Amino acid sequence: MVNRIHPTAIVGPGVELGTGNVIGPYVVLLGPCRLGDDNWIGAHVVLGAPPEIRGHDHGAAWDGDLVGSGVEVGDRTTLREYTTVHSGSAHPTRVGSDCFIMNKVYIGHDGDIGDGVTMASNATLGGHVVVGDRANLGLGALVHQRRVVGPGAMVGMAFGNPARVQGVNTVGMTRQGLDLTDAESLAERYAASGGTLTDWTAPDALRPAVQWWLARTSVS
Repeated sequence: MVNRIHPTAIVGPGVELGTGNVIGPYVVLLGPCRLGDDNWIGAHVVLGAPPEIRGHDHGAAWDGDLVGSGVEVGDRTTLREYTTVHSGSAHPTRVGSDCFIMNKVYIGHDGDIGDGVTMASNATLGGHVVVGDRANLGLGALVHQRRVVGPGAMVGMAFGNPARVQGVNTVGMTRQGLDLTDAESLAERYAASGGTLTDWTAPDALRPAVQWWLARTSVS
């Protein structure tokens, strides 16, 4: 399937497109940038602008002067209007497959957004933020640079400033294959523990997510 690119869009040197992508009005794609297949890119989206780091070379990517480590987007991801994804500085900024990124979202340099992630309007990620598969970031959520959001987590705008853990995400866990009875039991144990859940063993369905978290946070 061919790509459908609006005539006002700018697709600069060093941009690689798969097939079946829809590139809307006034979109700016700056290399190095690689998109997979069947992505939908809304009006005024900017992918691949230089890392927002003081003193970093900003180049002129539209004229072939490429800087930074670039941006990678998987397959079947939607990026709605005015979203900005900055190029990485140490490695490509990555947005996975099957993500739904709503309008005015900002993903900072060197971010790593997993597959199936949902980010609501005006969510903002600082540089080097890692988001696990199928996480959900609510309207206006702010994530400080170098923080990690676990797989299936729900980060909501109503959870305080600064944000605090409010409980067990039983809905997210069941969507990842955990039996509802186990999820509800875990929620009860969390509430009874006063919000610590120390000295516990993860159910089998959650062990991959726990290992993912430990690998990225160096928690032993």
